[in-house]
Formats: sequence, structure tokens, C-alpha cells
Amino acid sequence: MDSEEKQNSDLPAGLSKPAQRALQRAGLLKLEQFSKVTEAEVLQLHGMGPKGIELIRRALAGEGKSFADGS
Repeated sequence: MDSEEKQNSDLPAGLSKPAQRALQRAGLLKLEQFSKVTEAEVLQLHGMGPKGIELIRRALAGEGKSFADGS
């Protein structure tokens, strides 16, 4: 992510560089965007793993949000 994208992003600290790049390529830079995608969809992104999903899940929960329901 370049410095402008980092300023516009509210993704949790601690995400690995590969996870950050995967989310950037997918256009997911704001937590609110994750309520429109499922955990499974994000996990399919090359560079995303269980740790990144957990960090995002906790950040979403902290704002009273969650991933989209996959059912």
C-alpha cells in the first residue's frame, strides 16, 4: 500500500504484507467493505490466511460488524 492508501485504510494493524497486498488487489481497504463479503471469499485471496481473517474478524466485532453471512 502506498502512503495515501494507508491513510484511507482502517484495516487492523498486524496484517502481514501479503495479506495487505491481497486486500488491496481486491479493493478491500475499509472495514465496512467486509460486511459485503464472506470469510470464505476473503480467505480465497492469495496471501490471506487464518491469522489475517482473525484480525479482521476482531476489528469488525469491535465496531459491531461482521463478515457477510455465507449461507
